[in-house]
Amino acid sequence: MESSKNFIDGEWRAPHSEATLPTIEPATGRSYGQIADSDARDVDAAVAAARAAYDVGAWGRTSACERGRLLSRFGQRIADLADELTTMESRDTGKPIQVAKADIAALARYFEFYGGAADKLHGETIPYQTGYQVSVLREPHGVTGHILPWNYPAQMFGRTLAPALAAGNATVLKPAEDACATALRLAEVATEIGFPPGAINVVTGAGATAGAALAAHGGVDFMSFTGSPQVGQIIQKLCADHYITCTLELGGKSPQLVFADADFDSTVPVIINAIIQNSGQTCSAGSRVLVQRSAYDTFVKRLADAFVRVRVGAPEMRRDCGPIITHKQQTRVQGFIDAAVRAGVPVLAQGLIEDGVDPHGFYTTPTLFGPVPRDNSLAHEEVFGPVLCVLPFEDEADAIELANSTEYGLAAGIWTRDGARQIRVGKRLRAGQVFINCYGAGAGIELPFGGSRKSGHGREKGFAALHDFTTTKTMVQHHG
Repeated sequence: MESSKNFIDGEWRAPHSEATLPTIEPATGRSYGQIADSDARDVDAAVAAARAAYDVGAWGRTSACERGRLLSRFGQRIADLADELTTMESRDTGKPIQVAKADIAALARYFEFYGGAADKLHGETIPYQTGYQVSVLREPHGVTGHILPWNYPAQMFGRTLAPALAAGNATVLKPAEDACATALRLAEVATEIGFPPGAINVVTGAGATAGAALAAHGGVDFMSFTGSPQVGQIIQKLCADHYITCTLELGGKSPQLVFADADFDSTVPVIINAIIQNSGQTCSAGSRVLVQRSAYDTFVKRLADAFVRVRVGAPEMRRDCGPIITHKQQTRVQGFIDAAVRAGVPVLAQGLIEDGVDPHGFYTTPTLFGPVPRDNSLAHEEVFGPVLCVLPFEDEADAIELANSTEYGLAAGIWTRDGARQIRVGKRLRAGQVFINCYGAGAGIELPFGGSRKSGHGREKGFAALHDFTTTKTMVQHHG
């Protein structure tokens, strides 16, 4: 793998400018390599390769059945390379080894799932007027662009590329400049197992240059973006300039509603895991715990007693959390913690950073706050770190109002033994996914995922992703 080059049309190519960016290891804060700092010319070359692969190349002539076989083969090869990819992902992102290993297993599963689904994406016929035959075909867009985030680079490679490829699109992917290693290696592996040149192209570089050039490119027929709401707005406007649609997955401030009748023994560990998973750098992190006031003191004590046992360490230490991805992000997360303390928000508990971590690494102490005032930034802004806030509510109506009080709408959890309440509250929550007496359900590869409002639009995962990565064509035949 040549990490300082792009992977275009089945081969490694140096960026036109020959410029590079350093790769920084979050656990140490030190550079350990470099990536290509690409510009619009490199994006042009990647889009041209994808267009040729789709319009006149082997990829555009590959049947759905054969696409499925390739995807399944890719999934198996990923599983074979799990140790290599786990080490690569852990170093690049700072994830604990066991977390990176789970991410690679999920990556393989994406290609396995969509490998099986590739030849099962059917069209339909419509009963129409006498003398007519109407068919609705489901077809690929053509060339799809993919801009990945840094929090789950390997998983996101599978989550966005596997359905796009299963549907028959040729792809151009721009990974986050802070975490590119696995994307580059996977593009190389895909070619080794039989994907034709141009089906998968990877261009690295800064979001403001390479990412913007991809979203603005007139040769791209559909865009998939995962990242911040602010950048998502920019991506959507760039797509609008050349009349294409996009899927946006932009983040969240997901609530966990804990009612007095909940099983606290099973609730507490899941709620803690939902915020410390990936050091809180998860769009669907359960970052707000809403607790019924009548049970507030009892539940919060249980939560705090467990939270102090959270441990932070270097990836090889296999602790609950690793470092934050960059110094910039670490500073941002710490800024939320410091602002809350200055505002007098009580600190209920903190985890512990282990002795022996590199002092230059980007480590942050997990912190539990509560009760958090409803107008405090912790109650409505996405921190994207291991910071959990607790807010009391009075009754069911108050819980729903509080849960829906942010600009986001991605995920939510409901903890109650009352079956009627589970359905009643679940239907009223503004969220793309609602979990009842559980949260996250693993990688959830089969489950449609996405949100509304500031969390974005469109759906990933499951068969819903195949629908987003295709378009319909209605054919009307008059046969008399």
